[in-house]
Amino acid sequence: MLYAVVDIETTGGYAAAHGITEIAIYIHDGQEIVESYETLINPHQHIPIHIQALTGIDNGMVENAPDFRAVADKIYRLLHDKIFVAHNVNFDYSFVRHHLEACGYHLNTKKLCTVRLSRKLFTGLPSYSLGKLCTSLSIPLNNRHRAGGDAAATALLLAMLIENDAKGLIKDTLKRASAEQTLPPNLQKSEIDKLPNTPGVYYFKDQKGKVIYVGKAKQLKKRVCTHFTGHSISMQRQNFLRAIHSIDFQTCGTELMAFILEAAEIKKLWPENNRAMKRFEQKYSLYSFEDQNGYIRLGIDKYRKNGTVLYSFNNLLEGHQLLRTIVAEHSLCEKLCFIQTSKTACTHYATSECNGACIGEENVDDYNYRALQAMEALQNLLPSFALIDQGRSEDEKSCLWVEKGKFYGMGYISEYCDINDLETLKSAITPYPSNDYIMNMILTHSNQYPQKTIPIVFETVI
Repeated sequence: MLYAVVDIETTGGYAAAHGITEIAIYIHDGQEIVESYETLINPHQHIPIHIQALTGIDNGMVENAPDFRAVADKIYRLLHDKIFVAHNVNFDYSFVRHHLEACGYHLNTKKLCTVRLSRKLFTGLPSYSLGKLCTSLSIPLNNRHRAGGDAAATALLLAMLIENDAKGLIKDTLKRASAEQTLPPNLQKSEIDKLPNTPGVYYFKDQKGKVIYVGKAKQLKKRVCTHFTGHSISMQRQNFLRAIHSIDFQTCGTELMAFILEAAEIKKLWPENNRAMKRFEQKYSLYSFEDQNGYIRLGIDKYRKNGTVLYSFNNLLEGHQLLRTIVAEHSLCEKLCFIQTSKTACTHYATSECNGACIGEENVDDYNYRALQAMEALQNLLPSFALIDQGRSEDEKSCLWVEKGKFYGMGYISEYCDINDLETLKSAITPYPSNDYIMNMILTHSNQYPQKTIPIVFETVI
C-alpha cells in the first residue's frame, strides 16, 4: 500500500476560480518516503498580497515556472494508484482533481485526512492545525506554508498515525463505504452515526454551536450524508463544509411535518446558509376596517405581519378577482372596497346596483349587515380540519390543525385517543406560524389523502 502525501499552495480558497502555485508530493510506503516531487506552478493569475505574505510565493517567483498543464501527466502518474493523503484532504483533493480534469485526467483515489485521523488517535490536543499539531507531537516543521515543508511534516505525521493505529482505524477509513471518505474535516463520524433514518429536521452547527443550516428529510441520515458527496469546488461549498462541527436533529412523524418544522425553524433561526426559504413572503391579503362614517370597508393590501387577515393571495389578480365576486354577490359598494377610486358616487349607483353607501345615502347598519354576511361567506370558504397521520412511534399519531384557512399548529396524540374529540386534539397541538407556503403543502396533502382529514365545523354568529 502506497500513500501520496500532498500539499499545495494556491491563489485562493476554491478551485473553480483559483490556481495552484506550488505542489509537493511525497510517496510513502507506510514507513518512509520512497519518492518525492515538488515544483512551483504558474497559475496565470495574480497572487493576492495576503497570500504572498503567508506563503512567500510572489508573482515573480512563478513567472517562469511551468503551468499546470505541463506537469499534469507527472502529477497524475504519481497520484492515480495511491492513497491521497493531506491535512484537510478534501481541500487539496478538490484543487488537484479539478485542475487534472481540465487537462483531461480523471483522478479517483481513496483519501486519508490527517486532521480527522489525528483527532481520533491523538485525542485532547489543544489544536489540530498542522503547525500546532506538529508542536504538540514534536514533529519538525520547516518552511511553513510552503508545499514542500508542509508535505514533509504531514508525511512524518502519517508515519506516526500508522504506528499508533492499533485498532485498524486507517483500514476502516479506507473502506469505500466509510463516511470518513467524504465527511468535512471538523465533523466527527459519531455525529453521523447518531442520526436515525426517519423523517425529521437536521441542524448543522459551527464551532460555537450556532446553527448555520437547517434542512428537512424523509430519511435523516441518508439526506445528511448527501451534503458531503460529490466534488463541488465552489467557494460557498468549501466554506460551508469547513464550518460544520456538529449536527443536531428533531424527528417527525411524517415528511410533511418535517417540511413545516423546517420552514418554522428557518424563520426562527435565520441560518446564514439557508437562502430559498428566506425569500418566501406572503404577498397580499384582504383586510377589513371601519371608516370614520361607520361603514365596514374591505380592501387588499400588502401582507402585514400584525394585521388581521381575512384571506391571503399570492398575487393581486387573484385577490381582485375574489373581491369583485364578493362585492357582486353581496351588493357591496365598489368604491368602499377600493375597486373604484372616483371622488363622486361609484358607477354602480346610477344603475341601482349600489344603494348609495359611497355617498352616505344607505343606512350604515343595513350596509354593514351585508358586509358582515360577505365576511362570513368568505370565512366559510376557508377550510378548517385536522390531519391525522402516523407518529414517531407505533404508540402515537400525528395531528396537524388548520383553522379557517390558517395553519394553527401540530403535535402528537396517543394511538388510542378519540380523534373525534376535537377539544382533546387541539389541546395536544403546539402552535406554529402559518404562511401560504405551509398552507399550500397541507392542502395538497389533504387533497391527496382525504381519508386522513377530519373536518372542523365552527358556529359563526353575525
